Amino acid sequence: MSFNPSRLSRRIVVIVFALMMVVAACGGDDAETTTTAAPSGDGGTTTAAPVAGDVGVSLILKNTSNPFFVSMADSAQAEADAIGVNLTVAAGQADGDTQSQINAIESAVARGDKGILITPSGDAVVPALDAARAAGLYTIALDTPPNPATAVDITFATDNYEAGQLIGQWTAATLNGEKAVIAMLDLFNDSVVSVDYYRDQGFLNGMGIVDAVDTSGNGHEPSTGNYNGGEYEIVCHEPTNGAVDGGKTAMETCLANNPDVNVVYTINEPAAQGAYDALSAAGSAEGVIIVSVDGGCDPGLRLVADGVIGATSQQYPGKMATLGMQAIKTLADGGAAPEVTSGLDFFNTGVSLVTDNPVAGVDSISVAEGQGICWGG
Repeated sequence: MSFNPSRLSRRIVVIVFALMMVVAACGGDDAETTTTAAPSGDGGTTTAAPVAGDVGVSLILKNTSNPFFVSMADSAQAEADAIGVNLTVAAGQADGDTQSQINAIESAVARGDKGILITPSGDAVVPALDAARAAGLYTIALDTPPNPATAVDITFATDNYEAGQLIGQWTAATLNGEKAVIAMLDLFNDSVVSVDYYRDQGFLNGMGIVDAVDTSGNGHEPSTGNYNGGEYEIVCHEPTNGAVDGGKTAMETCLANNPDVNVVYTINEPAAQGAYDALSAAGSAEGVIIVSVDGGCDPGLRLVADGVIGATSQQYPGKMATLGMQAIKTLADGGAAPEVTSGLDFFNTGVSLVTDNPVAGVDSISVAEGQGICWGG
């Protein structure tokens, strides 16, 4: 057979083109598609983000119904696109769905991801996190440290105790000596999560009711006594699961215990919305102080502007996610690991009290100021 250079060149081009098509079909670096899997059998959902680089990171959220966690996912994706990271996002249907998180951790290990960002839903995820670290993945908790905190390499979070203290101090000053009849609308009553007891007990510390943190859980303080300004009575500790419907049910239970509630502590702003709905339905919303934590753009700050929430402690989930993405990429590129904030066992991403009714002695920013930095920080 005679040798034909031009025919050989054409064959090489065809082969190279075919190989490029196979790589693209397998999701290579230039793929720009986003696919969302249907909910898995355990209630979790997983989103495969556009492939942007060789460094894989998994963001594992408690749920995707709370705007707080949605903002985390949005910020993480924006940073992944900016720094060339392949991001996968997984979440359960509700707080406490640890099995979905365990599945997502195991998938991250199997995929060969470089790291995991997680908002732990409970202690059940710890063995899976231990296994991920043993496999060489760098693990970062966002917002909620696991128990024990050493189950991850570092946590990027709000100082949740300080967040609680700020709304407690503001409440005590706002009452101006009036008796406080308090409803405590927590996260859970069937599991112990640090973000839950830190916010709850930080609030009580800010009110002057407790002196120290009880890591065994909530509801162990005296139900009556004196706060910084007058007498108090705690009529309930009810779980909300951090959701509107949970907040409504919890508030209905508290009102059944004592219809004279005039202070409502809530774990987050969806729970605060539910509490207000229950108070309104009972004709009891007038004059009740509702305080919360998150400082979300909407509904959080809108509820403060509308007078539904008196004050909220604003945290910055977008900053948590962005810093976490940067940390894993830096490590993957051979850089140094992040360090905790001096004097703390986590990296503090900051907190601000947001209210349009400031009180003397408690630093705060206005709703307008909060709206300029909500979610991001």
